[in-house]
Amino acid sequence: MSSARKLLRALVVGGLTAALVAPAAAASAQPSESELTERITKSSTELEKVVESYNRLNEEIKDTKAAVADLSVKLGPLEEQLEQRRAEIGVLAAEAYKTGGLSAADALLHPGGADSLVARLGTVDHLIRDRERQISGFDEAQRELAEQKAVLDSTLAKQTAQAKELANGKKKIEADLAKLYDLRREAYGSPTTAGSSYTGKVPAVSGQAGAAVRYAYGAIGKPYVWAGEGPNGYDCSGLTLAAWKAGGKSLPHNAAMQWDATARISRSALKPGDLVFYSGLGHVGLFVGDGKIIHAPSAGDSVKLVSVDIMTPYGYGRVR
Repeated sequence: MSSARKLLRALVVGGLTAALVAPAAAASAQPSESELTERITKSSTELEKVVESYNRLNEEIKDTKAAVADLSVKLGPLEEQLEQRRAEIGVLAAEAYKTGGLSAADALLHPGGADSLVARLGTVDHLIRDRERQISGFDEAQRELAEQKAVLDSTLAKQTAQAKELANGKKKIEADLAKLYDLRREAYGSPTTAGSSYTGKVPAVSGQAGAAVRYAYGAIGKPYVWAGEGPNGYDCSGLTLAAWKAGGKSLPHNAAMQWDATARISRSALKPGDLVFYSGLGHVGLFVGDGKIIHAPSAGDSVKLVSVDIMTPYGYGRVR
C-alpha cells in the first residue's frame, strides 16, 4: 500500500474515531456550576408553586372543617326541635281522637296538603289553628334538618377529597425536594445552605408594622421549611403570616390569598411592614424599608434580607 494511501486511511479512521468519541465525551461532561444553579433556580420556582398550592389547600381545608363544625352545632337544636314538633303533634292527635274520633287523629298523624287537611278535620274546628301551626312547624323543621344534613354530607365528602389531594401533594413535594437537594449537593457540595442570624441594627418602626418587621429580622438565618410558619423554619407566605401574627393581624398561609387579603398600593407608597409579591403571586416577602425585603427564598436556603428587586415585583399590598 502506498504511503499516500496509508495516510488517507489513517485520516479516515482517525476522523471516524473522533466522530464516535466526541459525542460520548460531550454527553458525559459534567454540567457547570452556573448550569446547575440555573436548574436549581428553575426547580425551586416550580417547587414553590406546588408548595403554595399545598398551602392554599390547607387553608381551604381549615374553612371546610369550620363549616363542618358549624353545621354539626346547628344540627343538634334542629333535631331537638323536630322531636318537640313530633311530641306536640302526638298530643294534638290524642286530643283529636277524644274530640273527633279516629279519622281526625289519623289526619293529624298522617298530614297531607294544607287544604285537604283542613277539610278532613272540619269536625274539630277548635283544633284547626293549633293543628296548622304545629304541622307547619313540623314540616319546616323537618325540611331544614334535611337540607342541613345534605349540606353536611356534601361538605364531609369535600373534606375527604381534600385530605386525599393534600396527601398526594405532600408526596409530590417530597419527591421534588429530593431532586432539588441532589442538584444542590452536586453544585455546592451540600443540600442546604447554612444561614446566619442578623446582627445589625433593626430599623425603628412603630405600631403593628414595627412588630412585624422586628419579627422578620429575628427570623433571618432560619431555614426554609415548606409549609412552615415558624418558629424554627418558614416558607415564603409562612414567614409573612408569622411576622404579621406578631403584629396582631391574621393572614392566610398562601401568597395569592394574602394578595386578596391586603389593600393595593403603589411602589412609591411602600412602608415597612407592607408585602411585596412576585412570580405571579407565587412568592411574597416583607418590605422592611431602604429598598429591602426579608423573605424565605426556597428549599435548601434560609431567610434573607435582600433587595426588593431580587425578582421583578408583581405588586404590593398593605395589611388591613
